[in-house]
Amino acid sequence: MTTIDETRREPMIQAVRAYFEACNTASRERFAQVLAEGCVHYFPPLAGSPYLGRDAIADLWIGFVRAKGSTWTIDRLVCDGTEICVEWTHFKPQVGEHIRGSEWYTFDADGKIDAIWAHYASPRDPERPANELDGFDYAALDYPLAPPALDPAIAAERARNLADEA
Repeated sequence: MTTIDETRREPMIQAVRAYFEACNTASRERFAQVLAEGCVHYFPPLAGSPYLGRDAIADLWIGFVRAKGSTWTIDRLVCDGTEICVEWTHFKPQVGEHIRGSEWYTFDADGKIDAIWAHYASPRDPERPANELDGFDYAALDYPLAPPALDPAIAAERARNLADEA
């Protein structure tokens, strides 16, 4: 049985939450605060993986915000202070799609995320507007079923960051 490391648990949770805020705000500055420069993001086959380095990861998600209006939610989070895993939803409202999945994170000695590996809830099928587990009752378990409204401060920061990227 793994012993919970409370001294690392909360900083790890905060780093992952800050990573999702970086995605939602499309902020290179926020990505730099939580991702190690050499961070690697792995994906399932046929998803363009791996993305090597903080800048490549930031480019990926900022591009999704610009092209598809992407927003992300953390639907579940488990952390024992040694490892952390989240279940998420990636909404793409401009194209009427969403993907569900989970990710594992590792951290460097400075507490920055140094690797992320994603697992999709279903094989990526571009013909389906919802890539998620068949038969799983997301609604009954109170998962988000539509893109969340962004906090006005996050929305304003996102707009500024996208304007700076243009």
